[in-house]
Amino acid sequence: MNEEQLAKWKEQRRKRRNSLNHDDLLSGIIKGDLQALSSGITLLESNRKSDQEEAQKLVNSCLKHSGKSIRVGVTGVPGVGKSTFIEAFGKLVVAKGYKIAVLAVDPSSEKSGGSILGDKTRMNDLSVLENAFIRPSAAGKSLGGVARKTRESIILCEAAGFDFILIETVGVGQSETMVKSMVDFFMLLMLAGAGDELQGIKRGIMEMADALIVTKADGDNLIKARRAKKEYENAIHLFPANENGWIPKTLVASALEQYNIEKTFDTIESFVNHTRINGSFGRNRKQQDKYWLHETITDTLMSNFYSSERLVNEIAVVEKEVIEGRISSFEGAEKLMKIYNHE
Repeated sequence: MNEEQLAKWKEQRRKRRNSLNHDDLLSGIIKGDLQALSSGITLLESNRKSDQEEAQKLVNSCLKHSGKSIRVGVTGVPGVGKSTFIEAFGKLVVAKGYKIAVLAVDPSSEKSGGSILGDKTRMNDLSVLENAFIRPSAAGKSLGGVARKTRESIILCEAAGFDFILIETVGVGQSETMVKSMVDFFMLLMLAGAGDELQGIKRGIMEMADALIVTKADGDNLIKARRAKKEYENAIHLFPANENGWIPKTLVASALEQYNIEKTFDTIESFVNHTRINGSFGRNRKQQDKYWLHETITDTLMSNFYSSERLVNEIAVVEKEVIEGRISSFEGAEKLMKIYNHE
């Protein structure tokens, strides 16, 4: 890159940075401008202190314009076809006259922190539709594979007028509690196997699901899918009853043949009607707000602790002492906390 190109790049970066201001972003987001929405989410994901302050201001301003969407979590083992299923479902939602946003969280490398971010390219048909928005984010070290700022991104998407917001997770294996804690409806996609349907699926994750959908139910696989569906139905009867009175549904579906995609939509609609009538829909969201209050406190304390100038060198010293066995990990933590608290 020569000096002229470098100067041009710096100027473009400066203009982009200046465009990430509260008033312009808020105005654009409320109007449904996807460029402004993307920029707003970029601001949320920034680790710069000045950006974080601006991002919180933006979230607070968008809050009064949020809350009207249906939030759906989608999870399942790798290879179950989450992206393909979401694209088929998204196209149906748009065809019905609704707007849909997909917050897709891709696997990140444990060593480099890099991310595939391939969902947008995998959802070719959906990504070009006017009333669809797809935002891939790196999962990084976030618990349960949910990007650190996904919940705030939901608020921005709702302020932009999206009716359905889907959160696609990296897959089963980590804590899916965070997914459940930010959605109204939790969907678990399953693969049909030869008698090993429950393999690799934790009972706790199945208990959280509002619908279990056996995917790729087409061709020769349809019979196996229906058999698996029956096994899941039997398993559900053994689970404790949900507080909201909803009995989880089991379906077989094929994104390839658009089989039961409409039925999936109807199931979500039925769930929303059921929980709104008995009041559990609103209660659930209030509980989620409380949960995220405490999660944010934890996140803020952790961030402040590890960014403390007093602890930068001390952490490395204490780590060395723990590794060499001179002090216990508990003693080391207490030592660092005393320094952090000015004791």
